[in-house]
Amino acid sequence: MTTLANRPNTALIVIDLQNGVVAGAYRRQEVLRAVNVLVERARRANLPLVWVRHCDEELVAGSDAWQIVDELSPAPGEAIIEKSYRDAFESTDLEQVLSTLGVGKLIVTGAQTDMCIRSTLHGALARGYDATLVGDAHTTVDSTPWGAPPPQSVIAHTNFYWSNQRAPGRVGGVVGSNEVDFALNAGS
Repeated sequence: MTTLANRPNTALIVIDLQNGVVAGAYRRQEVLRAVNVLVERARRANLPLVWVRHCDEELVAGSDAWQIVDELSPAPGEAIIEKSYRDAFESTDLEQVLSTLGVGKLIVTGAQTDMCIRSTLHGALARGYDATLVGDAHTTVDSTPWGAPPPQSVIAHTNFYWSNQRAPGRVGGVVGSNEVDFALNAGS
């Protein structure tokens, strides 16, 4: 349903699954396994994959904390977007990469749920993309000492409110990793 003309393709977006981001993340191993399965399925379906990597004072480019986790590995030719804001579209070439790939629909995975995942989902919808969150393939850390709900509640709430997200001509939504249908990629 995207509002972007001539953009029939779907891309799998993997956000900030970096050593320093998910070291203490809730259900880390389960989420990484789910993302790994999605990555392999997307590759078999020739679906574009876009990796997003955050860089700031705590995630210094080139450092171990900045590296994508060992459990996942971008393949040659897959785009890696370097960002310094929570919204992966902000001050990056993500829009240009997606346009070149003819992408108007995003399947979103990664970390952190309450920061970069939510910001990128909203950024995508505001820019005309359909944006589907994979409900069991995103995670966050425990921020309860700063007043946030526990991680499982942050994830459940995000899945709840994104499941009915809509805007004129575009939709959000949530699916389980086993429900993602890469065969629906119109550009395949």
